[in-house]
Amino acid sequence: MVYRMKKAITFVALLSMTSVGWAGTNREATNDRLDHAGRVLHEIMDAPDKGIPEEVLEHAKCIAVVPHLLKGGFVFGAENGRGVATCRTGNGWSAPVFFAITGGSWGLQIGVEGIDLVMIIQDERGMRQLLSSKFELGADASVAAGPVGRHASADTDWKMNAEILTYSRARGVFAGLTLNGASIRHDEDSTRAIYGQNVSNAHIFKGEVAVPPSANSFLDAARGAKAQAIASK
Repeated sequence: MVYRMKKAITFVALLSMTSVGWAGTNREATNDRLDHAGRVLHEIMDAPDKGIPEEVLEHAKCIAVVPHLLKGGFVFGAENGRGVATCRTGNGWSAPVFFAITGGSWGLQIGVEGIDLVMIIQDERGMRQLLSSKFELGADASVAAGPVGRHASADTDWKMNAEILTYSRARGVFAGLTLNGASIRHDEDSTRAIYGQNVSNAHIFKGEVAVPPSANSFLDAARGAKAQAIASK
């Protein structure tokens, strides 16, 4: 009887240690994702002639980044990755929301490639979709490949035809990306790792959640992108 109790206590202790270790590992991975997402935005803004146009950034409601989205397959391509997003509030940019993206797209693709994905949410409807726990690009929210370059004012199609503009960067090349059919859902694991509990997207995007220190680099990049777009007008 005593032996069984000792085994049970040992099992519980090991389980607790495993849980703590997993939480720590997940927190570290999520912090790395925040840092990487911030670097992606900074690097894009350092090359404005080949990046997101100033007009797009100036009017952005939300900015979402998936560093190292994994694309792969032969004929049928699949996307899989985790990202972070922030939206404008009355007091600046919100604390980050964490999401996962999965889905498929038809096309002649061979091999596996890691790309950086950037999504610019342009209007209130697109922002409301991002507030939800799950939605599909192209079905619940219209999506289009975003224009590239310093300015996009001459072409107004991007303003009218999509709620979300998508971009990709692979091997240093930055371009608009068509991403219909991808599903975006709330990332509970990363949210718990950073906030200590599963906070809803709505609470975070409304500015009701304090910004964690680990998110400063990502939010600094979002602020810098917006400020640079306004200053260059």
